Amino acid sequence: MRFVALLTALAAASAVAAQDWPLHPLRIIVPSAAGGAGDLVARAVGQKLTDAWGQPVIVDNRNGIVGAEIAAHSAPDGYTIMFATSALSIRESVYNKLPFSTLRDFVPVGQVVSQSNILVAHPGVPVKSVQDLIAYAKAHPGELNYGSSGNASSNHLAGELFKLLAKVNIVHVPYKGLPQAVTDLLGGRVQIVFGSPSSTLPAARDGRLRLLAVTTPKRSPALPDVPTIAESGVPGYEFTGWIGALLPARTPNDIVVKLSREVARIVQMPEVRTRLAADATEAVGSTPEQYAAFLKAEIARWTRVARAANIKVD
Repeated sequence: MRFVALLTALAAASAVAAQDWPLHPLRIIVPSAAGGAGDLVARAVGQKLTDAWGQPVIVDNRNGIVGAEIAAHSAPDGYTIMFATSALSIRESVYNKLPFSTLRDFVPVGQVVSQSNILVAHPGVPVKSVQDLIAYAKAHPGELNYGSSGNASSNHLAGELFKLLAKVNIVHVPYKGLPQAVTDLLGGRVQIVFGSPSSTLPAARDGRLRLLAVTTPKRSPALPDVPTIAESGVPGYEFTGWIGALLPARTPNDIVVKLSREVARIVQMPEVRTRLAADATEAVGSTPEQYAAFLKAEIARWTRVARAANIKVD
């Protein structure tokens, strides 16, 4: 009876803590560079969380693995949130050893958004479509380079999936970040990039890059005239970028649910949806349970791709 009473008291204390939370500033760790997709979404949502709860929200940009490790080992009190990109599930798939486990050390809050990556080429490459690109790559094996934000990044695996399904030999060139890859793409030092809209669309819209396709299975509402890679001659190709919120494992469930509901409400606000749409990004706002199942499926999927492409990072 005493044990049952203790459990009841602990549950009641947790509920009270969640009801009062947050009582001081929160930190959103973004394990990617400032100005990237994860950073832009975190800042948009963070400002709305401040408006709703009256507490400052600080966005803290960190290196990918280091940032995720810091978030995983933070106090499970709801004051450190991570806004991860799809690179999280990819790293889990290709690294032999990580200083954290996505499924063990985090509790999912919800998928915040989904996003089309964009296949862009330097105008100097004589291609105007995905089919042109495939034909050129097959006629010039090993001569085309694609840039990414680094080994085991989301745009790295997007390129490897393209190579596997299109059966082409193009060379991966990793950079320290996507802005550096796009800079070299603009300079013609690499020829193609599977990049985020925030990094590639401005240059594509003013003609400095050639926009070939989106990586999602359906056309992006923000770019209705741009075909998908799948419909352009690579059946089965799909890479959908995403950003999701996670908390350290053992965070009280009431806090997880409260944050999940607030984030879902924020991303459905008309002004936020409009801001996201400008970067070909769509609001999701899933539940913790839905995001947990999604994460498991993503890790399994990219593990299969990594094995097929023989990608492993020590």
